[in-house]
Amino acid sequence: MAWARWGCCPWLVFLCALGAWGHPKAANLRGEDVRNCSISPPYLPDTAVNTTAQLTALRQQMHSQKLSAYIIPETDAHMSEYIGKRDKRRAWITGFTGSAGTAVVSVGKAGLWTDSRYWTQAERQMDCNWELHKEVDITSIVTWLLAEVPAGGRVGFDPFLFSIGSWKSYYTALKSSNIQLVSITDNLVDLAWGSEKPLFPSQPIYALKEAFTGSTWEEKVSDIRSQMQKHRKGPTAVLLSALDETAWLFNLRGSDIPYNPFFYSYTLLTDSSIRLFVNKSCLDSETLKYLNSSCSGSMCVQIEDYSQVRGSVQTYASGDVKIWIGTSYTTYGLYEVIPLEKLVEDTYSPVMVTKAVKNSKEQALLRASHVRDAVAVIRYLVWLEKNVPKGTVDEFSGAELLDKFRGEEDFSSGPSFETISASGLNAALAHYSPTKEQHRKLSSDEMYLLDSGGQYWDGTTDITRTVHWGTPSAFQKEAYTRVLIGNIDLSRLVFPASTSGRMMEIFARRALWDVGLNYGHGTGHGIGNFLCVHEWPVGFQSGNIPMAKGMFTSIEPGYYQDGEFGIRIEDVAVVVEAKTKYPGSYLTFEVVSLVPYDRNLIDISLLSPEHLQYLNHYYQTIREKVGPELQQRQLQEEFQWLQRHTEPLSARALRTTSLAPLLVVSSLIILGWSV
Repeated sequence: MAWARWGCCPWLVFLCALGAWGHPKAANLRGEDVRNCSISPPYLPDTAVNTTAQLTALRQQMHSQKLSAYIIPETDAHMSEYIGKRDKRRAWITGFTGSAGTAVVSVGKAGLWTDSRYWTQAERQMDCNWELHKEVDITSIVTWLLAEVPAGGRVGFDPFLFSIGSWKSYYTALKSSNIQLVSITDNLVDLAWGSEKPLFPSQPIYALKEAFTGSTWEEKVSDIRSQMQKHRKGPTAVLLSALDETAWLFNLRGSDIPYNPFFYSYTLLTDSSIRLFVNKSCLDSETLKYLNSSCSGSMCVQIEDYSQVRGSVQTYASGDVKIWIGTSYTTYGLYEVIPLEKLVEDTYSPVMVTKAVKNSKEQALLRASHVRDAVAVIRYLVWLEKNVPKGTVDEFSGAELLDKFRGEEDFSSGPSFETISASGLNAALAHYSPTKEQHRKLSSDEMYLLDSGGQYWDGTTDITRTVHWGTPSAFQKEAYTRVLIGNIDLSRLVFPASTSGRMMEIFARRALWDVGLNYGHGTGHGIGNFLCVHEWPVGFQSGNIPMAKGMFTSIEPGYYQDGEFGIRIEDVAVVVEAKTKYPGSYLTFEVVSLVPYDRNLIDISLLSPEHLQYLNHYYQTIREKVGPELQQRQLQEEFQWLQRHTEPLSARALRTTSLAPLLVVSSLIILGWSV
C-alpha cells in the first residue's frame, strides 16, 4: 500500500505535514470552499453535518475545566494506524470522517487542520461552525491558538492522544506566550459524547494455535528479559503501548481495531513479573490458563484492568526501577507519570525491533500466506479480464468480489486494509478507495490500479498490480515499464548487512528520474505475521532501522499522471543472504508476492538483459509455487491464464550496457555511504 496512507507512526505523520513527499493533486486545490458561510442562511452541501449540539456540549466541559481551547487529534491511546469507532472523537465533533486531521475548539471558534487529500471531503462534511485550515503542521495550529487564547489562558488536551513528540512541540511553542498547556486524563469529547459513544469492545481475545506462531510467548518474554539484562542502562521493565507489541509478545489476537487483529491492551514486563492491562471480560478460562494467570511467578501473567495502566505504571515508577520505552508509540499519558531519571528511552521498544526480524518458521508462514493470496488475486484478474469488456464492473463491486475470493482462502481473517480499486483518473489519487455511493466503471480503455491485501492466521499480505485491457498509450507503457524497472532494481539489489533502507530507496526511482518523472510517496514498509500491514520499524525512510536478514518489506514504486491515470507495482520481499563472488556479509531481497505483471504494459525495449533475466526467473518461480495450487483446486482457467502471463519474455532492441554500475556510483555520491 502506498506509503503516504500510513498513520501508524507519529513522526511519519509529521513528515507528511511538512510535505516531505507530495501527494497526487487533490480536487479543489484552488482554495475555493464549496460552502458559503457568508450569506444568510449559509449554503451547505446536503452532506454537511450539523455540529452545534456537539460543540455546545464540549464547550460546557471546557468551561468546567476553565479552558480557553481544547485540542482533538485523530488517534487513539496507542498511536494506531486504524482506530476503533469509540476513538473517532474528531469525526464526532466535526462531522469530518477523513483519516487525518486535528480539530481545535476555542470558546468562540472551531478549526480543522488537514492535508490536501481531504480538503474537498472536509468542506462537504463540515458545517459553518468550522474553519478549514489547509495545512497540518503544529506551527499553524499554535499560531491560531495564540490569536484565540488570551494571555494566561489554558489549552487542554488528552495526554493519551498525544505522542511524546507532539506534546514537546506544543509545550515548547506555547511556554513563552503565557499560555498553559493542560493535561486532562478525562477526555472532554467523551464526556460531551455521553451515552451515545460506542461501548468498549467485548469480542473475545484468543491465542493463536501453535502452528501459526514462530515462538511461544514464554520464549519471547525470556528473550526480551535477556535484552533488558544486557542493556547498558539496566532497565528493570519494558512498557509496551503499541497494540501489535502486546499481540505479538503473547501470540494473542482480537478484533477491536478495523483491518488489524488487535485488542486494546498495554503490557508492563518487569524482570520478575508480567502485567497485561486488558478488558478482563474478553479473556475466557482457556486463554487465562494459556497465560498462566492463576499463579504469581515470573512466568505468570497478571491480568489488570485496561483503565488501570496509568496508576499501575506510576506506582511501579515510585520504586528503585528504570522503565524502557519506545518513544514512537508511548503517549504522554504514560510518559508524564514516569520520572525522567527512571526512563530508558529508545525510538522503538525491544519488542518492536525484535518482531521485525522473522525467524525461519515465521518466514515460512508468511511465504505460505502469499501463495494462497496470489490464488485469490489471480482469480480476480481472470474474472476482470472476462467481465470488464461487458461494462458491468465498477470499482466498488470489484473490490467486494476480491474480498470474497480472499475470504474463501484457508485461514482468512478479512482484508488487511481498505482496498484501493481505482480506474482511470481515480488511480492518480494514491489514497483513493471507492464507496458504494461513489465509484467509476472499469473500462478496457483505461488503466486499473488494484492495491489490496489480506489477513491470514499465518501472515499479512499487501500487493499492487496495475493493468490495462485495451491499447495503452506509448507514454503509459513507458511510465509503467520504468516503474517496473525501479521495482526490479531495488528487488535485485545486493547491499552490505545493516544498510539503512534510506540508502537504497533511490534505486526504485532512478529509471523514472532519468526522464524527469517521480512519485510522491515512500517506497516501502514492513509487514507482519497476522499483524500490521504497515509494520514498523522496517522500510526505506529515515526513521527506519537498518535492514537485516529475516525482515519483510514492501517494494512499491509508482507514477501518477494527474487527472489521467496512476501506476503502482508493489511486492512484498524478504531480506535474505546474497550469494556474492567474494566472501562477505551481504544481503538482498527475495520477492514473495506471486502475481505476474501486466505484459500488455511492458515496453521490452526499455529492459536490460539483467531485467529480463530477473523477470523470467520470477515468472518461473510463480509457475512453480502457484501453478500446483491452482491445479490442485482444479482452477484450470486460472492455471491457463497463469501459464500465458508467465511465458518467458524475449529481448528486442535491448540496451547492451547495464545502468547498475552508474547507479551505484551516483547513489553513493549523492547520499554518502553510511549505515
